[in-house]
Amino acid sequence: MGDWAFLLYRPAIVSLAVSGALIASLGPYFLKKVGFSSPRLARLITRIGYALSWVSVGFFIAAGFIGNR
Repeated sequence: MGDWAFLLYRPAIVSLAVSGALIASLGPYFLKKVGFSSPRLARLITRIGYALSWVSVGFFIAAGFIGNR
């Protein structure tokens, strides 16, 4: 599998999902708190968080096909 096999283990998948959720949820809040009021930047941060969450879903599905990890 190579060097990227650790991404198919459950703790890595869960931590990726949680980090994506935290970025999507708290990212725009912290931007406003710091003083950035750009809606485009807040939307970008939210989409990055969503993307990380969806990547974790993809890894979860791939881990299910490859085997029980």
